[in-house]
Amino acid sequence: MEISLLKTLLENISSVLDLSCQQDNIFIEFVQNYYIKIEEVLKLLKPILESVIDADVASDEALQDNFAGLNQSVDELKKILADSHPLMSKLYFVLKVESLFTEVQARGVDLVDLLQSCEELPVGLSSASLEHCTENIKHMGYEKQSDIISKAIKDQVEGIKPVSGIRSKIADLLSLNTNQELLIELVALETLKENAEQLEHINDVENIEQIINLVTFMHDCFVETKQSTKQSQGCNTVPVPPDFCCPLSLELMTDPVIVASGQTYERGYIRKWIDLGLRVCPKTMQTLVHINLIPNYTVKALIASWCDLNNVENLSGPHHEEYSLEERERHARSCSEDSVPGVSENGHEVSVDSVPPLAKEKAAKEKESLAGGGVEQEPNPSEYSPGLRTQSRTRIWNRPFQPSQRFGPRIGLVSEPEVETQVEQLVDDLTSTSLETVKNATLELRLLTRNDKDIRNVIAKCGAIALLIELLHSPDTNIQENAVTTLLNLSINDVNKTIIGNSNSLGPLIHVLETGSSEARENSAATLFSLSLTEENKIKIGRAGAIGPLVKLLANGTPRGKKDAATALFNLSTFHENKACIVNEGAVKFFVELMDPTTGLFDKAVAVLSNLATIPEGRAKIGQEGGIPMLVEVVELGSARGKENAAAALLQLCTNSNRYCNMVLHQGAVPPLAALSRTGTPRAKEKAQSLLSYFRNQRRSK
Repeated sequence: MEISLLKTLLENISSVLDLSCQQDNIFIEFVQNYYIKIEEVLKLLKPILESVIDADVASDEALQDNFAGLNQSVDELKKILADSHPLMSKLYFVLKVESLFTEVQARGVDLVDLLQSCEELPVGLSSASLEHCTENIKHMGYEKQSDIISKAIKDQVEGIKPVSGIRSKIADLLSLNTNQELLIELVALETLKENAEQLEHINDVENIEQIINLVTFMHDCFVETKQSTKQSQGCNTVPVPPDFCCPLSLELMTDPVIVASGQTYERGYIRKWIDLGLRVCPKTMQTLVHINLIPNYTVKALIASWCDLNNVENLSGPHHEEYSLEERERHARSCSEDSVPGVSENGHEVSVDSVPPLAKEKAAKEKESLAGGGVEQEPNPSEYSPGLRTQSRTRIWNRPFQPSQRFGPRIGLVSEPEVETQVEQLVDDLTSTSLETVKNATLELRLLTRNDKDIRNVIAKCGAIALLIELLHSPDTNIQENAVTTLLNLSINDVNKTIIGNSNSLGPLIHVLETGSSEARENSAATLFSLSLTEENKIKIGRAGAIGPLVKLLANGTPRGKKDAATALFNLSTFHENKACIVNEGAVKFFVELMDPTTGLFDKAVAVLSNLATIPEGRAKIGQEGGIPMLVEVVELGSARGKENAAAALLQLCTNSNRYCNMVLHQGAVPPLAALSRTGTPRAKEKAQSLLSYFRNQRRSK
């Protein structure tokens, strides 16, 4: 056991040292600077460990503890270095790498000290050489960027806004000096947060949220500074309306185009953004279901009119000939016949303070017609994973939520006894005979559970869960929607997951899933996903009969409903007993259809099929529903995660069926698999290499 652990440590060290030799791991400059320091320390430690491996001292208990800790740190360093790329979060990388490097340094020094205390040193080591090694490791110094980042995050958490000097230093150190660089950093952090939430790494989620808050503040400050100092084009006195500026360049748009999220950008800047490989809207963080750029003639005309009115050089004149016929036709199809200037294609009002009077009047009328009586639209929670059902995707990042006015000040500022008193009253209202009282109580609880985990705990302790479950059968649509959404928010808490799962909630949740409104069905599916994050609940949900209704939502739901159902089914598919049921309910057909990149559920669909391919029924259905050509296409053109799961699914299909193996080969899978075996994630490389090896063996056996 001792030798095995030490060998594993040496293998990990060798893997890190080999990274610089691999063509696929050419580090960006600031990563390379860290790698050089890491490499120097590991090169000092490796010969010492090699000398110890055959010595009796290797079994020393203190040394074993050191080997284990050092191995864990080196392994984590290997992973984060191997996964580094230009679009990763630089702040997260720095904080993680510097922490791990410090651990490696400390454990390296401890290792040498332990060896020096041995009565007899292993062959090849001397006290002088060990002393020299210790000094070299201790003096392996560098400027720790994490210190200033951690200080800025701490200040932000404590409500002290980091001063411009600190923000500028962070921006200079990590090349976050432009609007686009800050937005890319935020996209990377949101991705990390989503991954951490799915894995239920609560501490990571909280740490990443703190980094997001810091970068959001830096971005807000950058935009504010840019807007306050920027002169309008061609005129020193007239400010450019914000809605006429590209969210990426922050400059007056000359060629505005609409992306899949409905937001408008300057063509050149959003094209560069997409060409970097980014597939999310910079403003809303929504996944772009396609990358078509549709000319926004409405905003273009408004800008031209504003320029004429304010004697600003009109760089955005009507150059319609620059758009292809296909683009113009696509734009015409995307706009209703009665669309008018003043309202952007995504339904959000465009500022008309500085546009010509006629355009302003027309826009005002359109806004009035869109308002539909002035009813405020509540942010739809399904754009987020369960932990984020609190904000609208139309906002860029987290903003403080204000509870309903009934509670007066934000409840988080009220003393704890007062909070419990108010919550107890709301919970008591849930049993009222007055429909209006129950409706108001469920709405208040829904709002209160949105953002504050402490309030969620108070509400659960006051006995709200059992009463909310009873209200899932309410014939009143609003009460049912509020009750299921409140349960969804409460289920974020791990303890509440267990309580809800043990409270006979699954039958009522399935009832909502089958009979509720569109929003209620979506949030019921999301609640089932949240509950299924515990193994015990996965079993219960599958046996309670939830899989069939989830598949129906996957087939017939709104895009948001399909996303919630797919997410729930994915998690359930990780439990073996549920796989056959998912297949028998006909889910494979719909997941194959969702492998179309325009659905926005591309990666999730591939992941589910990868899980289902581990059982015979799943493999048979994937073959019958035409999934093999799609999986081969994913290996060639998919995301890193998609390629990994597609390769895993193909490996299961090929190694269990000669017919499917021939189909995969016929689809031309070898070239993309060969490329994946060199450039994919570690798991993707492993699956691709295994599949290629299987093909070779099959060919030789014929």
